[in-house]
Amino acid sequence: MNQRAMRWMTMRLAVGIAATLAVMMGTGLTVTGQTPADVAGDWALTVETDQGTTTPSVMLEQNGSELTGHYSSETLGEAEVKGSVSGNDVVFSLSASAGGFDIEVTYTGTLQDDGTLSGQIDLGGLGGGTFTGRRR
Repeated sequence: MNQRAMRWMTMRLAVGIAATLAVMMGTGLTVTGQTPADVAGDWALTVETDQGTTTPSVMLEQNGSELTGHYSSETLGEAEVKGSVSGNDVVFSLSASAGGFDIEVTYTGTLQDDGTLSGQIDLGGLGGGTFTGRRR
């Protein structure tokens, strides 16, 4: 391939990449992913498991896609949480003690159009369930 053909191909590739980036930026998409939803605040949760229903609360602080905060429940006590947000998908976890076992509790959910949060809870291999949450 001669030099002129190489330059032409390089220019076409550069224009194609620039056009793709312009379209992505114009539609609100980024190269790194979706803009994280705002889930910061005080949440009242309802958790359904085989062992029954509990009503913990979690205060979430958000810095971009990173979550930190504090969890409180009669069942698992007080704990610090860490997690992340990608688009409307939310994941946060905490370390707790239940029935003499140290467990890692993970909430995986989605921020719904009505502003509620809903999804699954994993009790560190000791069971699981579902949850819903509403901001206070």
